[in-house]
Amino acid sequence: MDNRRTIDTDSDHVVGCPPLETALVAFIRRLKAGSLGADVHAAVSLLLRDQLAVQVGCSQLPWSQQVLTFARGRSLPGRSRVLTGGRTMSAADAAFVNAIFGHGFEYDDAHRASASHPGCCVVPAAIAIAEETGATLEEVIEAIVVGYEVYTRIGCLAAPELLRRGYHPAAVLSTFGAAAVAAKLRGFDAETTLHALAIALSHAAGTTEYSSTGGSVKRVHAGIGVRGGMMAAELARAGITGPRAFLTGSKGFYETFIQRGPGVEPQRRFDSDQPFEIKRVWIKPYCCCGCNHAYIDAVRPLAGQAAEIERLEVKIQRSANVIVGTANINTYTPSTIEHVQYSLPTQMAFTLLGLGNGYEVHRDYLEGRLDMAAVMALARRIEIIEAPELDTAYPGKFVADVTVRLRGGRMRHAFVEDPVGTAENPLAEPMHDAKFLDLTRRVLGADRASALLVALKRLGSSMRVADLTAMCAAPN
Repeated sequence: MDNRRTIDTDSDHVVGCPPLETALVAFIRRLKAGSLGADVHAAVSLLLRDQLAVQVGCSQLPWSQQVLTFARGRSLPGRSRVLTGGRTMSAADAAFVNAIFGHGFEYDDAHRASASHPGCCVVPAAIAIAEETGATLEEVIEAIVVGYEVYTRIGCLAAPELLRRGYHPAAVLSTFGAAAVAAKLRGFDAETTLHALAIALSHAAGTTEYSSTGGSVKRVHAGIGVRGGMMAAELARAGITGPRAFLTGSKGFYETFIQRGPGVEPQRRFDSDQPFEIKRVWIKPYCCCGCNHAYIDAVRPLAGQAAEIERLEVKIQRSANVIVGTANINTYTPSTIEHVQYSLPTQMAFTLLGLGNGYEVHRDYLEGRLDMAAVMALARRIEIIEAPELDTAYPGKFVADVTVRLRGGRMRHAFVEDPVGTAENPLAEPMHDAKFLDLTRRVLGADRASALLVALKRLGSSMRVADLTAMCAAPN
């Protein structure tokens, strides 16, 4: 029996579905790797490099190891590899673990327009299923693009309300992204694809309460979503059906989660002339919530000059304020790593004190090596003012408006629309290489990390997926 794909030759048409659901199924079925331009392939290469580096580097964090121990005790056998450990499991189990590694320390890619983190969903799901089915690297690339586009285009139609209402978009949207990846790699017909996505809605969950009162479960959200989406696809393959208007029905995704429809002619999001969202991937240079990044860029010119600062006035969008601002009850009183990574005043204080906002300072906090008294003394000089007009003026973006009052009556104003790492202000390749090697060398060793980087940059069609994951295994 062929374990690779459920091949079919039927049309892309599904009966009795609203326009958006119909367009979504057709998009998944029609997209082919051969039709993707060089710019899309370059974006996939960039995403793979960043996501695999984060998975490798964050595999050693405490919660990552706890999840790995949990999975080892109850996983099913299979051919899909858990990165760095070399152990194989079922595709669903391996993707669950690797997705958690990939979302483990606020350092993974982001997508501004949907306020989400697609890479830690689509990359682990595609690689794990490919190892199980024997799919080619070309088919993996195809599935990554399909998953990324389904995830983000559904998410764009729900932004920014999804985040404002307290949902964690990365948790909610992962179910759809993973179901789309599975449907593509397993060659589902149109009807089965529809039901995979429809059943995925029943797995969509997760709030951002962790940003206020903590909890390492936040690190697990991507894994929960990926497992749910993959299970939805398996249920659909087994014959279970879902609601045909799962997105646009009166009790579907949009009306339930954001209490409004997806807008006028939302099906156009999946037209062939629409730009690929994957080309807008945001590679994060800072190891904290993306809502903080523009503010870090705004005050970086003052790094190390904290003694000169009397006060900072920070205007913030409503959507960002929910996560890192005054609507976060521990913004000025962080006591966990989650609080720290989701506290705008803390992150700005790190910058101004010259501590930086990368992997090391957050590991130092985690291991009790930071003087947080000095950090919080400076953080209390930062006043956060919610400014809804910024949401109106800059939809789909997290911007920063900062006024600094310096000693001697001096004033300084900074506005940042496109933080470093976004598609509009991309991370220079040497900086991305440095991030990759910083994350991977500590686990793989310098030689293996460098070899992995070279292989990912080449990303030749002759490379086998199993060879790629083998390169991510830590030496014994």
